[in-house]
Amino acid sequence: MKIWKKAVLFYLGGCAYLGIELLWRGWSHGSMFLAGGTCFLLIGHLGELEPALPVPGRMLLGAGIITMVELAAGLLFNRGYGVWDYRGMPGNLWGQICPGYSLLWVPVALAAMVLYDALNERVLKL
Repeated sequence: MKIWKKAVLFYLGGCAYLGIELLWRGWSHGSMFLAGGTCFLLIGHLGELEPALPVPGRMLLGAGIITMVELAAGLLFNRGYGVWDYRGMPGNLWGQICPGYSLLWVPVALAAMVLYDALNERVLKL
């Protein structure tokens, strides 16, 4: 059952990430489903660590996770900059990530924490 539960959480995280992109840019790419599901599981796991991390720490680590997953996804799926292109943004790394978007991931990480905790503890009790 644990694998099923993680698969459902991965799916929901992937759908949420696609939804955020659709709202923000009006379109997305299938690779963002994979990135979103991965981020959702990793950020959710931060809440399961012992001793418990404080919420601000989880938010910052979550933003770092999203940034690193975005970098990995970019290097795998965005070599031609067809999915996104941060080359014109200050402080960008290979046009795949930039500090401005990393700051925007902080509230996204908070939303992921809240949603993951709610789903994991209440909805998906198995």
